[in-house]
Amino acid sequence: MILAYTVMSNHLMQTYARLPLSFTHGEGAYLFGQDGNRYLDAVSGIAVCALGHAHPKLAKALAQQAQRLIHVSNLFHIPEQENLGDRLCELSGMDTVFFSNSGAEANEAAIKLARLHGHRKGFTHPKIIVAEQSFHGRTLATLSATGNHKIQQGFEPLVEGFIHVPFNDIQALHQAADTETEIAAILIEPIQGEGGVNVPAPDYLAQVGQLAIEQDWLFMLDEVQTGIGRTGQWFAFQNQCRTPDVMTLAKGLGGGVPIGACLASGTAAELFHPGNHGSTFGGNPLACVAALTVLEVITEDQLIDRVAHLSQKIHQELSQALTPLPWVKEVRGAGYLIGIELTTACTHAVKLALKHHHFLLNVTANNVIRLMPPLILDESVAQEMTQMVIDIVQTLQPKQTTS
Repeated sequence: MILAYTVMSNHLMQTYARLPLSFTHGEGAYLFGQDGNRYLDAVSGIAVCALGHAHPKLAKALAQQAQRLIHVSNLFHIPEQENLGDRLCELSGMDTVFFSNSGAEANEAAIKLARLHGHRKGFTHPKIIVAEQSFHGRTLATLSATGNHKIQQGFEPLVEGFIHVPFNDIQALHQAADTETEIAAILIEPIQGEGGVNVPAPDYLAQVGQLAIEQDWLFMLDEVQTGIGRTGQWFAFQNQCRTPDVMTLAKGLGGGVPIGACLASGTAAELFHPGNHGSTFGGNPLACVAALTVLEVITEDQLIDRVAHLSQKIHQELSQALTPLPWVKEVRGAGYLIGIELTTACTHAVKLALKHHHFLLNVTANNVIRLMPPLILDESVAQEMTQMVIDIVQTLQPKQTTS
């Protein structure tokens, strides 16, 4: 047996199809398994570990904060939370922030803002436009917003009030505007991560933002996966469209410490009042120090520029090597969110990468290899990752990929 796995509990709910591997520690872009092997990590805890593993500044900041104060309730001012809110608004151009513990909770806050907006317009049943193949979370409301029937099955009845339209189809949005009533908002991902790293046309977000102005919809972007530098910008909307009315963040924001954020601008920033929403743990001192440190390191080490520079080379090399292969349909993405779509299912690529390359990758939408490495890659590690991916995909010429 190649993979050593020594700890297994029968008391965990069986919600994950876990691989037979666990890790003892990490360093930078690498994880070290109980089997004694070192693994290059292109999953980053599902786009979470922006600074890689065991980053010294983040570890030190967390240890120092834990010795001072881990948690107080939001009944009191929390300076670390206020500092983080200031910094996020400075980076995004938005006005206010609500802190939660996850991306799903951040999207719940966005959905509540949309409903408040609709009710204040006099709607009795406010609706939110969302996209097919989208993913917004696994709470009941965010699951209902998600455009994936497979993960919704068994949890009906779903929450009402969501209109699903094709992603990257501006005409479908115009048709919805003409035929549907009481639309309060649109919630979309700038790039659909879980749906297969689906990248829209360059002018799609700008057109959506403009239509939202014309229709008085809240323009809401789910940047849980794309935000905090992953696409080579602080936020994927930058240089693509106007500032959204609402934007949600999580994943990379805390560098591994759970935190989510729902940002609002303009009239949306004034919708919540005391009693409208809350969170026991949201924005506690420890999580906010983690996020402040992540933002500080990204800024000081110029990681946004590094991602933008190195990702161009990665995309170019992957495209040149892989797109000529008949079993590769497309290489796409932005920054360190990369998708390689194959002609058929490739879920076995995960075990192949582990066994033969000591490499962690992810497959989403059944036939898309998804790469989400930490932002800290240097040129040599980026090249190592690129070559591993090329080697793995080249070995996937299977009998089952013929059409």
